[in-house]
Amino acid sequence: MSNYCEIVVKCQLDIDWSGWLEGLTITYNDRGETVVSGQLRDQAAFYGLLAKVRDMCPFLISVKYMTNESFKENDEPDHNS
Repeated sequence: MSNYCEIVVKCQLDIDWSGWLEGLTITYNDRGETVVSGQLRDQAAFYGLLAKVRDMCPFLISVKYMTNESFKENDEPDHNS
């Protein structure tokens, strides 16, 4: 099982950036923000992802990182943690 992360930035990143951003899913919310989310192998990969996002210079809205202990049995993140 992997760790789950979700990063929201105030811009619309092209979905082609997904490969460079650890293969995570890029979606857009109703406020025109980009949501980069998915599973990462470990915390080091998470910090590497944050560095990449930082280097792109978007305005950071939110960051969520949930470890294996936060997951429910069905691999969905526990948003109550």
